[in-house]
Amino acid sequence: MSSPSPRRWTALALIATAQFIVIMDTSIIGVALPRIQQDLGFSQENLSWVFNAYVVAFGGLLLLGGRLSDLLGARRVFGAGWLILLAGSLLAGIAPEVWVELTGRAVQGVGAALIAPSALTLLMMLFGHNPGELTKALALYGAAAPAGGTAGVFLGGVITEYLSWPWVFYINLPIALIALLTTGALMPAAPSRRGSIDVAGTLTVTLGLGAAVYAIVRAPETGWGSAQTWLVLAAAVVLLGAFVAIQARRHEPLMRLSIFRTPDLAAANLTQLLLGGAWIPMWFFLNLYLQQVLGYSAFPSGAALVPMTALIMIGMIALAPRTMNRLGAKATTVTGLLLLAAGMAWLSLISPDGGFVTDVLPASLVAALGMSLAFIPSLGTAISAARPEEGGLASGIVNTSYQIGSALGLAAMTAVATANGAGRLGDPTALTSGFSAAFVGAAAIALVGALTAATTLRSRTGAGQVNASRG
Repeated sequence: MSSPSPRRWTALALIATAQFIVIMDTSIIGVALPRIQQDLGFSQENLSWVFNAYVVAFGGLLLLGGRLSDLLGARRVFGAGWLILLAGSLLAGIAPEVWVELTGRAVQGVGAALIAPSALTLLMMLFGHNPGELTKALALYGAAAPAGGTAGVFLGGVITEYLSWPWVFYINLPIALIALLTTGALMPAAPSRRGSIDVAGTLTVTLGLGAAVYAIVRAPETGWGSAQTWLVLAAAVVLLGAFVAIQARRHEPLMRLSIFRTPDLAAANLTQLLLGGAWIPMWFFLNLYLQQVLGYSAFPSGAALVPMTALIMIGMIALAPRTMNRLGAKATTVTGLLLLAAGMAWLSLISPDGGFVTDVLPASLVAALGMSLAFIPSLGTAISAARPEEGGLASGIVNTSYQIGSALGLAAMTAVATANGAGRLGDPTALTSGFSAAFVGAAAIALVGALTAATTLRSRTGAGQVNASRG
């Protein structure tokens, strides 16, 4: 076994920054959307695609990113991802028209789809030799995700208020340049492997996932019973079915289906999907409640999420590894999802004339504690269950699970909120009713996640110990 890199902790800082940025880019545009709509002429119907163009490209291409990471080497793919993200950010910032803006956002998503799985593969290469260090590294990496999501809201408000909306994209440029300049020196090299790229599989899974997200996002406007909704959902099912059939027949598939026979891998990915489906809607509607009901402006709204973010980071770095060592990954995951469900059920009690200290802070801290406990063990189990040579594939699958769960969960809870009054802007009572319904729905998703983890996960070890058992 090769000796550990002396620069591995510096490299981890760049890997965590990568996770921070790809998640931040999903949330930083939220506060800026009205300005973007006004300047570029988006219709109300199409405005949501400033968010969805990124998420669909990101989630749909993560498997390809994982495959390329295994074939070409994680370091090469990591650097290429930063270059593409830089180009997409520049294009989105200078966009003069709607189609250019959406193209820039999609290009950003492509870059993120290369960065995310290769970053996780590089982390495993740097720390896989030491189970204790691996658990700490995964905790720091995991803490970067919620930090990026909340920082996006906060920074988006500050930038939109004091600069201009293009800077929500330009903020990526110096970070991408630093990453490109330091990747070669910090990241371990891996030899390329022979293999082919599954083009048909890539197209069917990306189009299928995109169609599913599109149908659910559009359903509140077109109607759940409309022909358009059902036709697009049917197309998504056909495309994803074709993807599975292609993977079953190909000698070198994009995703080896038998990988899901690996103990705990499928269960951990399903848990991550449900975790994303619960957490992102909670974060999204909590921000709307602060702004549209309590009347917070962009800056205070972002600041109000700082206690939750701080607790998540502390929990992932300090509490989750200790709990995993004592209780095991399964019990820690289940406990975290139950706490997340409880926190969101508590949030559903919000009132139109409520306050931050009474209605938001305590419930959000319970939810944050749950997220910090559930994320690390389920992520570590999913990655560690795969064979070492399929680390990129496993990284791509688990990232896909979380991102697609996030997109589908947010789309579904948006429909729930709209059906219960969240579309009636200017009416605090109706808005609160809609947001409350979304919190109840998200709590139900977290509860299903807890039951899923309790009944399907078999591993009772920590992430690092699971990884050690491979070697």
